[in-house]
Amino acid sequence: MIATVRTAAVAGSWYPGTARAITAEVDRYLEGAGEVSAPGRLIALVSPHAGLRYSGPVAACGYGLLRDRSPLTVVLVGPSHREAFAGVAVHAHGAWETPLGQAPIDESLAEALLEAGSGLFEDAVVHREEHSLEMQMPFLQRLVPELRVVPAMMGTQSRREVDALAVALSRALADREDVVMVASSDLSHFHPADVANREDAVVVEQVSQFDAEALMDRIEGHQNVACGGGPVVAVMKAARALGADRATVLRYADSGDVAEGDKDRVVGYLSAALTAST
Repeated sequence: MIATVRTAAVAGSWYPGTARAITAEVDRYLEGAGEVSAPGRLIALVSPHAGLRYSGPVAACGYGLLRDRSPLTVVLVGPSHREAFAGVAVHAHGAWETPLGQAPIDESLAEALLEAGSGLFEDAVVHREEHSLEMQMPFLQRLVPELRVVPAMMGTQSRREVDALAVALSRALADREDVVMVASSDLSHFHPADVANREDAVVVEQVSQFDAEALMDRIEGHQNVACGGGPVVAVMKAARALGADRATVLRYADSGDVAEGDKDRVVGYLSAALTAST
């Protein structure tokens, strides 16, 4: 297969366009998050993917757990906002590039993931303009000097695709303790803050209870629950199969919580850690 360097699509708009500015902003959010902890061995994170000024303070609460975790491979699982397709598109060869430099793809793990389950296919093209996974890169590249990534993007997020991805992840990542999964998702979109917070509280509780089936039921039964709900459920199920037995909610907030934010139409953000006690 052809190795492809996926260049930054939203640097300079969704997050700063220079390494110095990215570093300063990420460091500010990490400092604001303070010392974060989640008991046990980290298997996966749930992290938002909005513009850095909105979701960065929430994302920092999860990514603070990756301090001193290098080298590390991160399997990024997120939704497609721009391309419609069935299944899971994996960018399996090459590297991802931002103003912070290039992060090589863990090609052997990507190949193992493609071989581990149905509905996964290699396609770098559909990743080119998508922001949901790219918005994880500023924190990852800042905190993990020896970073490798495996970008996997879900299309329709059907229950069948979610379950197939969960199986593939659990098979491919078995016995790999140098790997962390990240499920990229924002929560409800464009409700008044009181409505959004009430709706999001249900999802936050289901994640806190590590109840992937209840969350999948809610996603299927309600609109506007979480744009990356499928990735969250798939990662929760895979994490459970890989030994995770606890979910820790690290922070919830909405876009109106930033300075002078609009509380009439907000987007919800969640940071959570899935850990194994043994």
